[in-house]
Amino acid sequence: MMSQIVELNGITKTFGNFRAVKNMSLSLEENKIYGLLGRNGAGKTTLMHLLTAQQFPTAGSVAVFGEDPYENSRVLSNVCFIKESQRYPDNYHVTDVMKLAPALFKYWDDLYANKLLKQFRVPLKRRMKQLSRGQLSAVGIVVGLASRAKLTIFDEPYLGLDAVSRGIFYDRLLEDYAQHPRTIILSTHLIDEVSKLLEHVILIDEGKLLLNETAETLRGSAFTIVGPKAQLKTFASGKEIIHQQEVGSFMSCTIQGVLSVQEKQEAMEIGLDVSPVSLQQLMVQLTGNDLEAEEAEQ
Repeated sequence: MMSQIVELNGITKTFGNFRAVKNMSLSLEENKIYGLLGRNGAGKTTLMHLLTAQQFPTAGSVAVFGEDPYENSRVLSNVCFIKESQRYPDNYHVTDVMKLAPALFKYWDDLYANKLLKQFRVPLKRRMKQLSRGQLSAVGIVVGLASRAKLTIFDEPYLGLDAVSRGIFYDRLLEDYAQHPRTIILSTHLIDEVSKLLEHVILIDEGKLLLNETAETLRGSAFTIVGPKAQLKTFASGKEIIHQQEVGSFMSCTIQGVLSVQEKQEAMEIGLDVSPVSLQQLMVQLTGNDLEAEEAEQ
């Protein structure tokens, strides 16, 4: 039986009259890769701040490795949080960040960090404030991977990285995770790009937990069916429709649930086209938000 390394019980976080996280209960198991998904403003960053003791919950309790993480060096020395907007002292060079890391992370691997810096082509002697957006992201990725922290959290780790560098990140993450298992949380908009890495999906929307499922369960859990309106309405009757759109005499429906081989055959026989829904498309339908449009803005 896997142990729970994170336990959130009835967590609520308010800022004035705004509730960023609403009565959320959630547990994370050890040695899994989680995708933390949701639209901008859904509460993802607040949740990550609560997990890493950078904010206090207004109500409820947070336990990491079975303990309260606040001002707890035993817990925090096993946690690495790479923020989207990570800031460094103005006078810091890349080498200064690498020299500081062993004091922060007890499982730090210096040889591995240097290897990653070369692969990402990070200029070691340059000041952090002079790095490009992509180079800053690469430094964060190096720290996150080389920390080997038992709980490692990446918040939008790829910003500014080109496709080749993102591919290096995904490959190194999977390789090192296989050799050094730990719990990894990826908060990202590039859902389809990282979907093969994810073992478990957590979807939040407007501060609420909307979905908490294994990635395997979600794959193939919804279908898009397109065809003549009359035939489609008859076929979809009684099924759980999470999105639909009509254009003239044609209609498109996204149906949640598994279709049997017989049902797929019946759909084809009456002129309907059936196709599986990708993880990203499913998130879009469930939140009513175009994540792909948000992704294009990054």
